[in-house]
Amino acid sequence: MFDKKDTEKGADQVLKDFIAIDPNTRYTFDSERDAPQSEICRQGGPKGKECIILQMHSKRLFEAMQNHGFFCALPMDPTRTHMECTPIPKS
Repeated sequence: MFDKKDTEKGADQVLKDFIAIDPNTRYTFDSERDAPQSEICRQGGPKGKECIILQMHSKRLFEAMQNHGFFCALPMDPTRTHMECTPIPKS
């Protein structure tokens, strides 16, 4: 039987593992309105831009990124609709 909570736990772990590779860089994410999945990308690094698809609504991904210590906001360019997340400096 399909359990939504198991899928969310899996997506949370995938996100945690993806961020752990480079927790001090900028991430962006985007998805279609009300889509059950979102694309998150890591900017820079040795491979340039790296992206994965998560089985997570964008609202939930926004919350998860905040929980991982990131500040997320829309970009300054009003024609862009993705979210940009930067790590919050730890004191």
